[in-house]
Amino acid sequence: MAQRSEQISLHLNAYLTAHSSPPDAVLRELANETADLFPNETGLQIAPEQGTFMTLLTQLAGATSAIEIGTFTGYSSICIARGLKPGGTLLCCDVSEEWTSVARKYWEKAGLADRIELRLGPAMDTLVSLPDQELFDLAFIDADKGGYLGYWRQVVPRIRPGGLIMVDNTFSHGRVIDAGNDNPAVFAVRDFNDHAAADDRVDLVMVPIGDGLTLARKK
Repeated sequence: MAQRSEQISLHLNAYLTAHSSPPDAVLRELANETADLFPNETGLQIAPEQGTFMTLLTQLAGATSAIEIGTFTGYSSICIARGLKPGGTLLCCDVSEEWTSVARKYWEKAGLADRIELRLGPAMDTLVSLPDQELFDLAFIDADKGGYLGYWRQVVPRIRPGGLIMVDNTFSHGRVIDAGNDNPAVFAVRDFNDHAAADDRVDLVMVPIGDGLTLARKK
């Protein structure tokens, strides 16, 4: 199954999930197949309660156009696409044909294939190729941590005022507060967190769900 929220105890997490809307059969099947196919990468998949939260946020934002950077096997993209207004579209960016072949399968199963477009290749190349204008109501960043700052710089100008940006793994498994940790990914997440918190184009909060989810509303 997908990872749980890391910042709370196992018992409290069980209580949390028991009192949240559960994933449906499609998401459960996707989580199980991902665990079977990619046992060493299951941590790349968001927690079920985070998926429910992201669907609610997408609905509350009234989003019609969204972009996701880092798709893996498609769990988060299904959660976002389900929250879009009728006729809404989601652009997914990923580099792996193997992972996203599973995503395509489950987009079909979820009845969402007609509202999701996948672009394979480096996400930065895809972002730079997009028109330099406000295109999206919502963005989700969940890819290579070294690229976070660059993705942010490309995404923020392309989000409409009042739009929402969600950034995953901003706790870096709790390592962001370990001053002695010199892992490059941890440094990258710290740099991103500092930059985003100081960005006066957005109002921002970090939420302790999953591995830390940063929410930013563009002014």
